[in-house]
Amino acid sequence: MASMKRILVYGGKGALGSTCVSYFKKNNWWVAAVDFAENPEADANVIIKSAQLTDQETEVINGIETSLGGSKLDALVCVAGGWAGGNASSKDFIGNTELMIKQSIWTSCIAARLSSLYMKEGGLLVLTGAKAALDPTPGMIGYGLAKAAVHQLTQSLSAPQSGLPNDSTVLAILPITLDTPMNRKFMPKADHSSWTPLEFVSSTFYSWATSERPKSGSLISLNTKDGKTELTVENK
Repeated sequence: MASMKRILVYGGKGALGSTCVSYFKKNNWWVAAVDFAENPEADANVIIKSAQLTDQETEVINGIETSLGGSKLDALVCVAGGWAGGNASSKDFIGNTELMIKQSIWTSCIAARLSSLYMKEGGLLVLTGAKAALDPTPGMIGYGLAKAAVHQLTQSLSAPQSGLPNDSTVLAILPITLDTPMNRKFMPKADHSSWTPLEFVSSTFYSWATSERPKSGSLISLNTKDGKTELTVENK
């Protein structure tokens, strides 16, 4: 009997993270969740309590090492993140930029560190960038720079001598707008048919984890129109 597949969902209590946990559980994977709150559906939870990056790293490493009990991960997806706007003249510019760095860069870096320690050879790491960050984002500078850093991290991790296990695949999804409850709450009159369903994202992760996947280092945009989503590699 084949051993159970294992995945870690970083940001496993958020809207997309919760959908990923449910999807992989439904397909009989062992699932660990990392977040500021517990996801009761996950097999294991690591709750972040510290406000410092290096302390968060220690918390998560210790929690995952205990939860895995010597096993290795087949995949790790980092779907933690958030959004905040503002240009350089905004009074919240620096605060929002700090928040974006913590939500996207810190989480992605810790996810990379976890992958170096606990992912199998040939495993899959997926990070979350943003299609908007391929271009200037003057109205949301902190968001754009944080997501652009995730894109750079993805490509660095896919290069030789990145520190990840042999034959690893590192990808970044570049959403435009995800169909989350919060987005519907704050944008009730928007064209929801152009928003990417969370189930589509989680099923895409599952497909990459179990069968063919794009070339490592790919930045893959999620383009949804009339309720249908297409994947486009932006850095061919």
